[in-house]
Amino acid sequence: MKKKVQVILIILINSLFLHAQQQPKGIIGTSNWLNNWTNFKPAANEYNEATNIIAGTIEKDTKLVKRNTYQLVGVVYVTNNATLTIEPGTVIRGDDKTCGTLVITNGSKIIAEGLETDPIIFTSNKEKTERKPGDWGGIIVMGKAPINTLGGLQTLPFDLEPTLNHYGGQDAEDYSGILKYIRIEYAGRKLSAQKELNGLSLAGVGKKTLVSHIQISFSNDDSFECYGGNLNMNNLISYRTTDDDFDFTQGAQINITNSIAIRHPFSSDISGSRCFEVDSYEKVANTDMTKPMTQINASNITLINLEENNQGLVRESVYVKENTLFNLSNSVVSGFTPFILLEGSIGNGEANLSKIALKNVVANNCTGEISSESASNNPGLKSYYSNPDFGVQFTKMKNNELFALPNIKGNPDFRLNVNNTIAIGN
Repeated sequence: MKKKVQVILIILINSLFLHAQQQPKGIIGTSNWLNNWTNFKPAANEYNEATNIIAGTIEKDTKLVKRNTYQLVGVVYVTNNATLTIEPGTVIRGDDKTCGTLVITNGSKIIAEGLETDPIIFTSNKEKTERKPGDWGGIIVMGKAPINTLGGLQTLPFDLEPTLNHYGGQDAEDYSGILKYIRIEYAGRKLSAQKELNGLSLAGVGKKTLVSHIQISFSNDDSFECYGGNLNMNNLISYRTTDDDFDFTQGAQINITNSIAIRHPFSSDISGSRCFEVDSYEKVANTDMTKPMTQINASNITLINLEENNQGLVRESVYVKENTLFNLSNSVVSGFTPFILLEGSIGNGEANLSKIALKNVVANNCTGEISSESASNNPGLKSYYSNPDFGVQFTKMKNNELFALPNIKGNPDFRLNVNNTIAIGN
């Protein structure tokens, strides 16, 4: 009897080990979830001229409908705990001259729930031959979830109305609405060298807020930036942004899954552009060190550089700063130099490196592995992350071998090629 039990236990352990080895990597889905609602050639789209102007302040519940095309003029604030609802298929065009920007203030909500067959589109008001990154501002959502700045409240550096520019609080479950099946194109106006709007800025946004199936293309700064807050985010696409694809700071507590950053080296910023930039603060002096530091749990992520000649300004795929927790699992990174870069002050001891966990990750065509800004740390990093328990694979494959259909000129599919052994966990 004892022998039978031992055999069963061995089979069970082997089964669990095999299952762990076969966790799918990169973005996943039984079908290609990039179909139908995305657009990788937004410059080719002809949108209707605006029939309605949105300007000033929205102080009561308001609905935007598909039959109209809207022009967003200047900074438009949703205030007074009002809810802005946007019908599936609605097109909102950001005004170039006045830097059209939509701000959902603390306590107000946005219900922008498009459909796979009818997404909501925020785009430039320019003619299709004239559109470029930074034509308009972007979307800003401010909530009541915790941040780690002193006093627990903060303002955004975007020249917003002072009485309306505040976020943070104590409610990790705060609800700012729904953002689903949305495209944001040509946003990210640079107001000055130090003030740059993002495609989507989420400041102190709580975890009851739904952020899913959003494509941000040709942003002139970051695509997605989270300033603190607690969020579960999934099925996000960042395409050809100028700066970072996903930027996290101020103690953000984020779970991000099944999402992709598609970089092009000639769309990158000379200051250094990454798929992920993760930090806990800009200045320690402004930070409440008793509050949680930024923690990002990223799983089933695909980070890809479209140009395989490794020219242009593409650098590391991920940059992690000190006092930050970053977990990357079941993911694929292809075409960066190096794979991951750590701030020099992190050091190479286990106490620091245990905060930066990798599991079941493929680093393909990456020149350099996990590196530090301080080169003296690199031998220790290499030794630490070479542990087989991390399951980090370094491969050399063409994108069209690794991915199902990595051609944005058609209908791209960036799931792993099912004929490749990497896709089945070997």
